[in-house]
Amino acid sequence: MTALSGLGWSRFFAAQLDPAEVGLVPVRIATVHRSRMMAETGTGQIRVYPQAHATATEFAVGDWVLVEPGGQTVVRRLERRTLLQRQTEGARTRQLIVANVDTMFIVTSCNDDFNIARLERYLALVNEAGITPVIVLTKIDQLEHARSYSDEAKALQRDLPVVALNAKAPDAAGGLSPWCGPGQTVALVGSSGVGKSTLLNALAQKAPTEAQLTGSIREGDGKGRHTTTSRSLHAIAGGACVIDTPGMRTLHVSNATAGLDMLFAEVTELAPNCRFKDCSHAHEPGCAVQAAVAAGDLSAARLDRWHKLQAENRANTVLHSGPRGNKTSNAKGRPR
Repeated sequence: MTALSGLGWSRFFAAQLDPAEVGLVPVRIATVHRSRMMAETGTGQIRVYPQAHATATEFAVGDWVLVEPGGQTVVRRLERRTLLQRQTEGARTRQLIVANVDTMFIVTSCNDDFNIARLERYLALVNEAGITPVIVLTKIDQLEHARSYSDEAKALQRDLPVVALNAKAPDAAGGLSPWCGPGQTVALVGSSGVGKSTLLNALAQKAPTEAQLTGSIREGDGKGRHTTTSRSLHAIAGGACVIDTPGMRTLHVSNATAGLDMLFAEVTELAPNCRFKDCSHAHEPGCAVQAAVAAGDLSAARLDRWHKLQAENRANTVLHSGPRGNKTSNAKGRPR
């Protein structure tokens, strides 16, 4: 299992194997297409297919699956340790982003792409997934001082790691090495053009002929062009794996109550001191949260963003009701 360990295989997955499955081969999903997938074996990639009753959309890059020796059909998908997913506009089911990831590098550049509200959305979903978030600030070589960006990012969540770097510099991968040890899996998320592909090339230490394509920035608005079009898993220097993802144009918060509580810990911890248990922290008398704002201990803008994300989460979160075995699903509030 040495080769598999380098792909992230651990006791968590090994413990799921039944005695009758000893002869099956565990492989890790590296790419997902409409009707087929590619999987890493530890010695190379093979093409695999879902069973007849399943579709490829039920699998995420990073999943561990079992196949017959020499076979291509997935026999069973193993239980996921972590899963990042999102709600997309008009979709009934949530889109699977990545699975079994240890650390999420939330990448943003020190220019017009830097957006506090969007970073908070990423953090809420990553927290909910049980993945360790790290904010990665790129393009610091284009600034005289990047300290203000780092300070703003660190203030988003308690004990949040923030790394500022130039993805094109020879030592770019060094700043991220604490999360890229043997057997670890990291993923890159962020808008197009922030330097994810450049960072992937630095982490993987690929030769120029094998490097991921990178794109330029539009001069008019500082936005990037899509260079990564699908999620994919890569082995990187140091013995870890990295999953690259395309830029996401929309990011709705849903099913992320615990993630929001972690993100806005200062609000969560003040809430029990409010006079009313169901305090909305908007207008009720005896509200400890509003008192903190009045005292200057909590930013009014921060609380306003908390209100917006809480409302969005309630509107997008599906509730299950009805007798057991005959439940119906409904979203609170208006569908988005």
